[in-house]
Amino acid sequence: MNARALSLSSRTWHSAARLRAAVVLAVVTTGSALGCGRPVTAPVAPRPTGVAPQRADAFLDTLQRRTFQWFWDTTDPRTGLTPDRWPARTFSSVAAIGFALTAYPIGAERGYVSRPAAAERTLTTLRFLWQLPQGETATGVAGYRGFFYHFLDFENGYRYEKVELSTIDTSLLLAGALFCQSYFADTARAEVAIRAYADSLYRRVEWTWPRNRPPAVNMGWRPEAGFEPFDWRGYDEAMILYVLALGSPTHAIEPSAWNEWTKNYQWHEFYGQQQVNFAPLFGHQYSHVWVDFRGIRDAYMRGKGIDYFENSRRATISQREYAIDNPYKWVGYGANQWGLTASDGPRDGPITVDGIPRVFFTYAARGAAWNEIRDDGTIAPTGVGGSVPFAPEITIPALIAMREKYGDGLFTKYGFLDAFNATFPKTGLTPQAGTVAPGIAWFDSDYLGIDQGPILAMIENHRSGLVWRVMRTNPYIKAGLKRAGFTGGWLDQ
Repeated sequence: MNARALSLSSRTWHSAARLRAAVVLAVVTTGSALGCGRPVTAPVAPRPTGVAPQRADAFLDTLQRRTFQWFWDTTDPRTGLTPDRWPARTFSSVAAIGFALTAYPIGAERGYVSRPAAAERTLTTLRFLWQLPQGETATGVAGYRGFFYHFLDFENGYRYEKVELSTIDTSLLLAGALFCQSYFADTARAEVAIRAYADSLYRRVEWTWPRNRPPAVNMGWRPEAGFEPFDWRGYDEAMILYVLALGSPTHAIEPSAWNEWTKNYQWHEFYGQQQVNFAPLFGHQYSHVWVDFRGIRDAYMRGKGIDYFENSRRATISQREYAIDNPYKWVGYGANQWGLTASDGPRDGPITVDGIPRVFFTYAARGAAWNEIRDDGTIAPTGVGGSVPFAPEITIPALIAMREKYGDGLFTKYGFLDAFNATFPKTGLTPQAGTVAPGIAWFDSDYLGIDQGPILAMIENHRSGLVWRVMRTNPYIKAGLKRAGFTGGWLDQ
């Protein structure tokens, strides 16, 4: 396996345990814990600042259409397998399939494809996944005990090389499947079948199995070595995993698992925002793609007087403030150029740029929070695009500004390329991936499914609330939230 593939196959481990274990560039320790306060409801989303409504809507139309088309064009129509990245064709990402499943109803609602076409693509995907073999052998299977391997081979859907059985990637897949189950509610043959396959895939998952240190859920398993050394503990993208595991009608874990999850939260101030900290923005976005956390609270958030939506809003604002402050003097950072999250990057290793020692990465979980800063000057548009509902007044202008500043080098046929870096040397150094535009910036050459997905879905949630509205009707999501101790808002209605 080449270095590029190795960095990708380790993606799952850029999570809470790894991020908290190593501070790469700096740790900011300001502020103190906020005591219990008055319950705060999520404010009405303000309009973008300095952008005319018509202009913002036209831009979002273009961005959504192009991003949807990435999923529709690059997914194999015979199997429903979605690539991890494109145009580099490596393997299928189980999480990217979950985002693709979420994209198809959005495309139907927006008129990008017909509802029957979206239903057929969804049915093809779910049926293929259901029929793939499962077992404890190292080869010739796609998963075990209902879980899927992180990456699947494009040719047959089996485990790609020696990647781990991933509990979080399976969860993102299932979230997309359950969204389709609730959306495709008509009596047409394909829609009836979609509901059945989604239900079967979800009910098959043995959530009680990957728990060698219960009640927490382990991150993954390999037939060659057993369970991975880390569990899902503390705030990150795995909220959706625990909601699904708690809501299972067949293999549900106990409610104490949620308390185990929240007891390692780190509540501190970062750039003026009191919040549960997690450095990369994807941790504040992924679960919110499918769950409307506005106005509902678990015991932890009731104690803080906010909800998880407000927490993500604060994380979004603090990242922008960090970029404005720009303590490491990266080129281009400012009010309309920010967004640190897991993404591609130009090169691994230390380099001196304009007399300043720098460290760059290829694929890495970049981020900025009280407990960690991992920043090499690489901006990922999904960091901003996936946060549009939380703070549209600052995210939409930033997206527009990035498109206008970098043009076709960054915004092309399928919307935003995965990442760019304006500090990386423009001459004399060849990046390990992507291209350098002389005098401008390094641009990635690929789109990544797990970064395209939040852009499309979260903009749709901002504009119409489609995914949130549909998922509020899903009995498994509601059961999982209630067993986790969530109350209030739409959940009590």
